[in-house]
Amino acid sequence: MPIVNRIADFHDDMTGWRRHLHAHPELGYEEVETAAFVAEKLRAFGVDEVHTGIGKTGVVGVIRGTQEGAGAVGLRADMDALPIMEASGVAHASLNPGKMHACGHDGHTTMLLGAARYLAETRRFAGTTYLFFQPAEEGKAGAKAMMDDGLFERFPVDQVYGLHNWPGLTSGTFGMCKGPAMAASDEFRISLTGRGSHAAMPHASLDPVTAGAAIVQSLQTIVARQVDPIDNAVVSVTQFHAGDAFNVIPEKAVLAGTVRTFRPATRDFCEQRLREIAGGIASAMGVTCDVFYRRGYPPTVNHDRESDLAADTAAEIVGETQVDRAPAPAMGAEDFSFMLEEKPGSYIWLGVGGAEEGKILHSPYYDFNDEALTVGASYWARLVERLLPAT
Repeated sequence: MPIVNRIADFHDDMTGWRRHLHAHPELGYEEVETAAFVAEKLRAFGVDEVHTGIGKTGVVGVIRGTQEGAGAVGLRADMDALPIMEASGVAHASLNPGKMHACGHDGHTTMLLGAARYLAETRRFAGTTYLFFQPAEEGKAGAKAMMDDGLFERFPVDQVYGLHNWPGLTSGTFGMCKGPAMAASDEFRISLTGRGSHAAMPHASLDPVTAGAAIVQSLQTIVARQVDPIDNAVVSVTQFHAGDAFNVIPEKAVLAGTVRTFRPATRDFCEQRLREIAGGIASAMGVTCDVFYRRGYPPTVNHDRESDLAADTAAEIVGETQVDRAPAPAMGAEDFSFMLEEKPGSYIWLGVGGAEEGKILHSPYYDFNDEALTVGASYWARLVERLLPAT
């Protein structure tokens, strides 16, 4: 079964919603206007219940099918924007300087709203559909905040599903990994303290810059020489702060970065080796070292049965040849992982194209492809009808 005709009928409406959201981006836990917009639409669609303030700014809609049933499915979309100055040049560009929907969450919210409108109109399913509009996916763990606020106790789902737009896939296609789909995301900060001196008298110093440079180089050996090549891991130093003058060796230097892994054992190993390498080099060079290491999002791991069900649904919409059932996992991270730790479900990628033109996620030039709205909303609608079939 291809695109849902009823959803295609209001594609222009969805485009308008999406562009409104794009022009009014809000950062994590600041999505007050976005949440109000979502709640107002859900009420207008005739959704049975609308709950606000879940996990601070999250919204939950409840739609009951025409038949009673014990089954309940959760569909999740994220609402937050990124702290990026937009440079897309589109007519509906951000009106909030320094804030931008550079990851397509405006599209995610819109597609779930489109599915909500259709499901509230037709109700061709048995049981209950919960619509989770989540705040603060971008590094602030809004999914966990909603769960800590009793999400699954108040809205008890049997399964939960997520979707993300993917510029690296052709528009109108899908990608579904089984097992690990996205990586765990950890952050680290290495603070080095030595003894400063005049740059012309380096022998009088204990140089934290030299120690930091050696640490940066050596950390790359964790993945290159100590992690099994068949495994996946990334250790990236993304910041190096030291000094204020060209002729002064500073007393302090700070390195920071991220570690990405899929397997718990690899995650433990990378943290251990990072601490050992940083501490060992610092000691050898006579500087003190303090390592801060924070574990962030866990890996996003799809459940096999639910992955097959979701991929089969995607194939109904776009055709089997347009669904990649074995794409390579991504080293990016996603807080939907917290939900998948608690409930069976899966996380699918929706192709929107544009990567070949440089329109990639988290780019100041990114703008969600509105042609994908009908595809994504149709996927959500058919997924509910497949998972909660009416007799």
